[in-house]
Amino acid sequence: MNILVITDLYPVRENEKNTPKTIKNFVECWQKEGHEVQVIKPNFLLNSFVRKKPFYNSGIYGNVENINYFFPFWGNIKDKIRTDWNADFIAAHMPSGEIFANRLGLDFIAGVHVSDLEVLTNPLYSIYFKTELEKAHKNAKKIACRSEVLKNKFLKLYPQYKEKTFVCYSGINENYITKRLWQPDKKVKVLTCANLIRRKNIDKVIRECENLDVELRIIGDGKDLKRLKSISQKPVFLGRMGPEQVLAEMRKADIFALPSINETFGMVYLEAMASGCITVCTENDGIAGIIKNNENGFFWKDGIIEEIINSHNQQEILNNSYKTILNYTAEKAAKNYLNSLKK
Repeated sequence: MNILVITDLYPVRENEKNTPKTIKNFVECWQKEGHEVQVIKPNFLLNSFVRKKPFYNSGIYGNVENINYFFPFWGNIKDKIRTDWNADFIAAHMPSGEIFANRLGLDFIAGVHVSDLEVLTNPLYSIYFKTELEKAHKNAKKIACRSEVLKNKFLKLYPQYKEKTFVCYSGINENYITKRLWQPDKKVKVLTCANLIRRKNIDKVIRECENLDVELRIIGDGKDLKRLKSISQKPVFLGRMGPEQVLAEMRKADIFALPSINETFGMVYLEAMASGCITVCTENDGIAGIIKNNENGFFWKDGIIEEIINSHNQQEILNNSYKTILNYTAEKAAKNYLNSLKK
């Protein structure tokens, strides 16, 4: 199958720090299955500047064509494209990718992320982007929401698209999955990992652990770092780490807690579950459709860390988490995405 992916959520280079690799993971799995995959990255320069993404000249980089625009896809956008889009399946993710695909007049799948809901509900986008994105969703062959929570929020706004909307979860490298035992006699290690910004709510984790006999380690960097350090002397701040270093820290931790809000999905939660951590997320956000409270993980609330430590079902939670994560490998996620198109 020939697959075309259209999205600005795609790293041109392997070492990009500010571009998540969630869509790239789908692409790599499809390639392993023998599919030919090309990527068009429509890059609205002002948006990239605001998000502090690296700049690349328009051009082809491996299987990625980067196309820069000063204005959001006005005029004849086809003139700049060199990639042949004679594809069997077109996946357009993020608002810019969906609008771009729609402007090309293609049959495409619209990949809905948290950014879509921001455009559809924030008055700042009502003049142009909201209208264009609504046109894209109307014309899309199907709509792929990145989580069950996101799907529910989207369909609450646009219930008329229920029949063509499905969920396309991300998946974890199955080699990362490990089964672990809860060790009740050792000091509990709590870990969190995120871009240190306000909506990640790292301050809640710090305050939660302040008076507990636990070790708290925090991975990440960001503009909220100074404020977070001022809250308590307890945490060990590890700074930004590479993927393998993050996984190594997770395998040493007992509890992973991240009460973040407005997450599209949250790969870091899958990584924590795969590493054998009891994982705590926010209710009705991101990965909450996979994590079931007090079954294979927990939803955040005041006192949750102490509750986990004092409970007697830690091993049961870990066992259920292990069974869950086996169903969310990257390979299964990529296959499920394609299989959903046939329904």
